[in-house]
Amino acid sequence: METEKFSVRNYVSVLAILLVLVMTVLDVTVVNVALPVMATEFGVSDSYAIWIVTVYQLAITMLILPLSSFGDRYSYRRCFLSGVALFTLSSVLCAMSGSFSMIIISRCLQGIGAACVMSVNIALTRLIYPRNVLGRGLALNGMVIAIATAAGPTIAGCILSVASWHWLFLINVPFGIIAFWLGKKLLPYNPVKESAGRYDWISAIENIVVFGLIFLAIGNFARHGDIVINSSMLAAGVVLCIIYVRRQRYRKSPMLPVDLFRIPIYTLSIITSVCSFIAQNLAMIALPFLFLNSYGFSEITTGFLMTPWPLATMIISPLAARFVERHDAGITAACGMAVYAIGVVLLLIAPAHVSEIDIAWRMAVCGVGFGLFQTPNNIVMVMSTPVSRTGGAGGMQSTARLVGQTLGATLVTIVFALTSGILRSVTLCLYIAMAFAVVAGIFSFSRSKKVAQGGGSM
Repeated sequence: METEKFSVRNYVSVLAILLVLVMTVLDVTVVNVALPVMATEFGVSDSYAIWIVTVYQLAITMLILPLSSFGDRYSYRRCFLSGVALFTLSSVLCAMSGSFSMIIISRCLQGIGAACVMSVNIALTRLIYPRNVLGRGLALNGMVIAIATAAGPTIAGCILSVASWHWLFLINVPFGIIAFWLGKKLLPYNPVKESAGRYDWISAIENIVVFGLIFLAIGNFARHGDIVINSSMLAAGVVLCIIYVRRQRYRKSPMLPVDLFRIPIYTLSIITSVCSFIAQNLAMIALPFLFLNSYGFSEITTGFLMTPWPLATMIISPLAARFVERHDAGITAACGMAVYAIGVVLLLIAPAHVSEIDIAWRMAVCGVGFGLFQTPNNIVMVMSTPVSRTGGAGGMQSTARLVGQTLGATLVTIVFALTSGILRSVTLCLYIAMAFAVVAGIFSFSRSKKVAQGGGSM
């Protein structure tokens, strides 16, 4: 596919991927808005209601790498279509849920379906797009995710104003059916392999247990759960992780892609991605508290003030993709993190009686920086790996994003718990975000030297 022209068939097959990406991203943001309503209807506390979101994200985190390995070994297409079918069916089950236990089970199934899709969407994108415009395809994926993230709360608010929360899940059904039909007709098959070998079920179980224990413990720490139980879970997860990693080192096509970590430019890209998402989530979670409690803006105004960030990312991402077709991606991404850090500084030095416009353009600067960083970084990650390992590379990319987002959210919780006063807490979060952005920028800049030395495997 990499030497072919981009045809109408390619455009339509991409639509299947984009539709499902919108569904899976919206499913997080719209449910967040509906949590208070669902907690009341199911008769549970707010802390229990959070499990409606947590179980979905936990299922994705635990299964992305095992499903990426399945896609590499057998079929990205089959994994994607199975995920779309399961996600659509479980959306119906969510809408039909009459008890808290049923919604939790249904959301877990939704998470498994979303993991099937997220684990192979980058691999399928690489098969669909010719090499010379692959960056634009990755940028389009990022742009769609940014749009869905920005539009999610508004869509949820509109639906809840005229209908019950059940329709938040039912809207997935027609889009899921269309995406499945398009995918079955048009999505490409994997390149032929001489020998796929048996699927490594032991590694899959190890991966599920390791990520499940570690991320569940981190989440519980953030929610002030029992410290002894959480510490035990985290310790067990870390010990099993060491065993898991050591075992993966001797596998021919490891589930945890330790073979890809031997490619210096890929390793740097993963580290950079984790740092960048920590930096992003620190600011995105902390800033609403600043706008609401320190600046005194209303909830609606705060929502609008958060919009320029993803909107700017959406606009810049495709432009960055075109730019790196002729320029160094590592340096471009480093400049993006520098712009992001400048945006954070501008927020830190904003006057006490700042206007909405002054906040909006500062938020837009952060979004421009992240958009300038994200697409080049994704391009480097994908293009530095062999085509046969695209599934593992894409799965690790999604895992890096989830790790960064989780650690960012946990750091916000820790900072808020250890400091007094919203202004002081948010300020410290922004300083930490700026520090991680600088680290990401340094790692990103160092990749240009690795490329020059032949550190990547295109």
